[in-house]
Amino acid sequence: MNILHVVNIYFVLPYFIGDQFKYFKEKGYNMNVVCSRSEYLASYAKEQGFDYIESPVNRSISLKDDFVTIWKICRFIKKKKIDIVVGHTPKGGLLAMISAWIMRVPNRIYFRHGLVYETSQGLKRFILMSVDRLTSLCATKIVCVSPSLLKKSIEDKLAPAKKQVILGHGTCGGIDTINKFNPEKVDLQKVSDLRKRLGINIQDYIIGYSGRLVRDKGIVDLINAFDLLDNSENCKLLFVGMFEDRDALPETVRTRIENDPRIIYTGFVNGGMEYYYALMDVYILPSYREGFGMGLLEAQAMERPVLTTKVTGCCDAIVEGETGLFVSHDPQDIANKINSIRFRHLIDGRNGRKWVMKYFDNRIIWNEIEKLYQ
Repeated sequence: MNILHVVNIYFVLPYFIGDQFKYFKEKGYNMNVVCSRSEYLASYAKEQGFDYIESPVNRSISLKDDFVTIWKICRFIKKKKIDIVVGHTPKGGLLAMISAWIMRVPNRIYFRHGLVYETSQGLKRFILMSVDRLTSLCATKIVCVSPSLLKKSIEDKLAPAKKQVILGHGTCGGIDTINKFNPEKVDLQKVSDLRKRLGINIQDYIIGYSGRLVRDKGIVDLINAFDLLDNSENCKLLFVGMFEDRDALPETVRTRIENDPRIIYTGFVNGGMEYYYALMDVYILPSYREGFGMGLLEAQAMERPVLTTKVTGCCDAIVEGETGLFVSHDPQDIANKINSIRFRHLIDGRNGRKWVMKYFDNRIIWNEIEKLYQ
C-alpha cells in the first residue's frame, strides 16, 4: 500500500508524525511526503525511510505556487501509484485533498489540527472557514485531533458528523512515552550540559514553553504574568520555538524575549525536546486556540506539572487538579497558578505521566491510524 502525506513545513513531520513513518514502513507500507523545502528533510527521510519531493506549501494564498504544487502532487500520485493521501494543516490539507480528488485516490484523509478561524473575525473568518469546508468536501475521512475540536467542527458545520472521527482519546500520532518522553531514559549528563549551555543555575525555577512564538499561543499574557510572580528573583522563562511572521508578536515583546537575561530563547530545536522538558519545573501553554496541545502531553509524559487554558484542544489535554491546572488569559491568574504549583506543590507530575501512557502512547494511536488505512 502506497501512502502520501502532504505537510506545509518540515516541523510538522517530527512534531506531529514522529516515528510513525518508520513504524508503518516496517509493517510493509510505502511512505511518501510532499513538503516545502527544508535543510532537515533529506536526513529525516533517510532516518524514517520515506520518499519525498519538495514543493512550496505556503500558509498564505499564492495561486502560482499552489497550482504548481497541486500539479506536482498529481504527478507524484500517478508515478508512485498512491492508494492513500493524508493532508495535514489547513494549507497542506487543502492542496492534498484537491490533488487526491482530481486523481480519484480512493482514500483521502484530512487531519484537522486546529481551527485557524477561531481567533479571526469578519471576511477573514469566512474565507478560512470556506477553505476548511472545501478541504473537507474533497476528503473521504476527516480526523479531528481532539474531542473538543470534533465537537466544534460539527457545531460549525465544517463537514457531516459521519465523516469526522477522532483517534482514541485524541492527538494525530500520540506520544512516544517509552523511548523518548521518559524521565528514566534521560541522560543526566546531557541535561547538565544543556543547563550550562543555556546559562541555567541549579537553583533557578524554570517556567517552560515549547512551540511557535505567536500571539495566539498567549505569549504576551505569559510575559505579563512573569512580571507578577512572587519572589521571582531566581525564576526564568524558557522559550523553545521560533518566531513567525503570521500572527507575529509585538516588536517590543520579541525584543524583550531576545534580550532579557531572565528569558532563555532557543529558537527552533530539531530533536532532543525531552531534554528541554527535563529542565522545566512547570510547563505552560496559555493558548487562545489549539488542535491538541501536544506540548502539554509531552511535558506530562516527562512528569512535569502543566498549566493551560480551557480553549478548544487544550481542554482535553490535562486532568484538572491531578495533572495540571487551568488558567484564564488574565496575567494575574496565570501568575497565581504558577505560584500555587511552585510554593504549594499542588500537582504531582507522576500523575500526568500515568495518564498520558494510558491514553496517548503512540502505539495506541498508530493502531487507530492503521484502521483508517485499511
